[in-house]
Amino acid sequence: MNSLRPSINGKKIIISFDGKEVARAFLYLMSNELHTRPFGFMEDVYVDESLRGMGLGSRIVNEVIEEAKRSGCYKLICTSRHSKPRVQALYGKLGFSDHGKEFRIDF
Repeated sequence: MNSLRPSINGKKIIISFDGKEVARAFLYLMSNELHTRPFGFMEDVYVDESLRGMGLGSRIVNEVIEEAKRSGCYKLICTSRHSKPRVQALYGKLGFSDHGKEFRIDF
């Protein structure tokens, strides 16, 4: 049996105010033998509760999208729990489309 060795590289994107991290997201760049370009997986998007509704969620997700594009990704995927309709609405507003259980943006 052959062992597969996929390539995975992670990047943490943050927004800070006064030296305190107030928003973050992780972008994982993954490669496999099916595609010549990597795909991105966005994970752990977080905005400090006291600052929600101020556009930081849009800003951090847009930063992840731009970084995925700069990294040559052909798509960016993310997930959202059923209990997070505001998050799902944000993802839709920023260009992601609902593919059933995942949100995906093709580049």
